[in-house]
Amino acid sequence: MDGQANMYQVVRRSSSSQRQPRAIHLQIFKKRAQAACANARAVSVPRRRRDCAARPSTAAVAAAAPRRQRISRGIAARRLRTSVPAMATETPPAEEEVTGTGTSSAEEERFDWLDHWYPVAPVCDLDPRAPHGKTVLGLRIVAWFDRTAGDAGEWRVLDDVCPHRLAPLSEGRVDGKGRLQCAYHGWCFDGRGACQFIPQAPALGPPMLHKSSKACVASYPCVVQNSILWFYPRSEPEHSDVLQRKRPPYIPELDDPSFVGGYGVRDLPYGYDVLLENLNDPAHVPYAHKGLMRIGKKEDPGRVEFDEEGGGPIRMKIEEANIDGFRSLQEKGYFKFVAPCTFYGSPFRTEAEDGQGKKKQPPTVMLVFLSIPVAPGRSRLIWSFPRNFGVWMDRIIPRWYYHIGQNTVLDSDIYMLHIEERNFAAAGLDNWQKACYVPTSSDTMIIAFRNWFRKYCKNQVGWATQTANQLPPTPTKDQLMERYWSHVMQCTSCSAALKGMRALEVALQVASVAVVGFLAVAKGALVTSVAHRAAVVAAAVMCFAASRWLADFIEKTFYFQDYVHAYK
Repeated sequence: MDGQANMYQVVRRSSSSQRQPRAIHLQIFKKRAQAACANARAVSVPRRRRDCAARPSTAAVAAAAPRRQRISRGIAARRLRTSVPAMATETPPAEEEVTGTGTSSAEEERFDWLDHWYPVAPVCDLDPRAPHGKTVLGLRIVAWFDRTAGDAGEWRVLDDVCPHRLAPLSEGRVDGKGRLQCAYHGWCFDGRGACQFIPQAPALGPPMLHKSSKACVASYPCVVQNSILWFYPRSEPEHSDVLQRKRPPYIPELDDPSFVGGYGVRDLPYGYDVLLENLNDPAHVPYAHKGLMRIGKKEDPGRVEFDEEGGGPIRMKIEEANIDGFRSLQEKGYFKFVAPCTFYGSPFRTEAEDGQGKKKQPPTVMLVFLSIPVAPGRSRLIWSFPRNFGVWMDRIIPRWYYHIGQNTVLDSDIYMLHIEERNFAAAGLDNWQKACYVPTSSDTMIIAFRNWFRKYCKNQVGWATQTANQLPPTPTKDQLMERYWSHVMQCTSCSAALKGMRALEVALQVASVAVVGFLAVAKGALVTSVAHRAAVVAAAVMCFAASRWLADFIEKTFYFQDYVHAYK
């Protein structure tokens, strides 16, 4: 506890200098709103409005860019700086071999966190009738469906703040005319962030207050790809056509009709880098997730005995390592990290041949993970496991049933990773090499990711807002592993299942009471024999027992279930 307290003091001291006055945040909101209004004018008809501010000139944008870079560099300079060189494996490789060091140096290449697409949520978990608030890269955004856009409507992403009194737009509604309405005072906005209506303003007489640039909300480029809503975290007009320059990473298997596999999403109580490091670590699976995932036992030829979990050396080779990520070849498969969010691959992919010697598509299962930086000490994971076999199972098994086991897997290492992140902070990330001993080939992908994060990101996430780099305090274990707010509220399948089971639980309780009441009212007139009375009582007991079992199932499935490794 003393070490943990010292850790928090160190983090507080390192972050105290980063706190900015509230006026700075208000200026940021105003600048975004003005840029959003200019963007709305540039792509809407009519192109110009008399009362809105003019589009910023190219010279003005160029002049503002160095200032933004200076601010971001100043923030990054105050954060923790680390140096994580490659560690040894069974056959110790050089750092260039593990990381695939390119021709450019770390000083010449710096990862631009604001020049990439970020996933918001799977479309299947977004209700088009309501706005959805999310935090991505420290930026609070609201996603909503604009049914007035085009023939079928489009998803939109705006700043989650009303310019009137800074209330969250995600707490509002989509009104009858298809506009996003703030629930505080009723201000309405279109899909490009332009204000369409202010109830408190004069309806006909001047001035037209809703056309002011101050009434606009910043709008971000967004696109639906692989059935996921993505957004680009720059609202300036010059980025409105970013889709013509770059798109989110595309995974063909997610759109292949011969593959099936639903999405899942969950907020996690540890940071982006710890999440990515964990995903790049296949060696932890048989131990941290013991009893949850079947791992084929393979005896190490160099040892006579092996442990019952089936762990062993994993040979990996890093290729194509650069600022955009890296690719890892393994014995039977591969994994690929596409910076900053996408990690996918198949540990079992092989090629098969038909009877004529031609290659055919073998049974394949893909692992797809999207790791989203939310805030310091917080991240979000979107996952899918597309496969081209057992397709019939998805026709009869609902998505929430798969989420039971998948959430249990996440629960099994949540607490360890949460504490690990704080141990990293206490030791100092610049001492990662000395604090962590990673001598085997199974740690190759971990080393590759840590080298990428160190070389191109200086071991820091480039937050879109001025964020205090301070880890939140550690809550109780039931709060760390809770499922309702972190998953159920974000999953339409689990939310519907919970609602149905709650209704069934009440129905069973009412039935048990009704049966007992019927037996008391009948007084032998309708139930004449002892056998009939016993059957009625048994039915009441079974209904009550079923309601109690269902209540326990609901608690463990949708709220909290502890995972104790010692008893697994």
